[in-house]
Amino acid sequence: MPRPHRPIFAQTIIFYICLMMAGSTLGWIELTAEILTQAKHKYGEQAQRRLIRWQNLLTSAKNLPEKDKLKQVNDFFNLNALFIDDIIHWKTEDYWATPLEFLATGAGDCEDFAIAKYFTLQELGVDESKMRITYVKSLRLNQPHMVLTFFASPKSVPEVLDNLTPEIKPATQRSDLLPVYSFNGTGLWTAKARTAGNRVGSSNRLSLWTELQDRMLKNPF
Repeated sequence: MPRPHRPIFAQTIIFYICLMMAGSTLGWIELTAEILTQAKHKYGEQAQRRLIRWQNLLTSAKNLPEKDKLKQVNDFFNLNALFIDDIIHWKTEDYWATPLEFLATGAGDCEDFAIAKYFTLQELGVDESKMRITYVKSLRLNQPHMVLTFFASPKSVPEVLDNLTPEIKPATQRSDLLPVYSFNGTGLWTAKARTAGNRVGSSNRLSLWTELQDRMLKNPF
């Protein structure tokens, strides 16, 4: 999670959420026997089981209605991972875990929850144009926070997928969250109340994607 003493919007300079490999599926999600064995060896049997449950979700939810996909993915990550701050979990101030790292270790911060939900829903066929990774200020916690937001249509009120609360709610019912900015694989937006906001450029302005992409495609753990 971003630290409260940092200027929030300034952090956009170092972020770049990725466009994945060409094609209809994200090849890094396909869990081979070798990956599962590596996960078990490095993180234990429970890590392997979490990854198998994730693969089962990707299969079972593929043809569900969009609303059901959102619920199942939100529930899955909220139930299968614990919140732990980066400085404790990764011994570094700010680290973006790949979905495999996140699930294998069974823990991460708010960024990891939102990123894993984003890419899992994308793999399930949800158009990335409907999804934003959104930085907000949690008024209840008085600190920056990250959620995934979903827009059923470009002008609709977004639904909020959050690790702080299990229920998916429209942004108008999340008065505890103050939006700051949002992004996905193609764009970057400043927040405007609880609507889509104003596009300020392409997400290729952002750079943390390079490190994340390298790990996702070459060394998932």
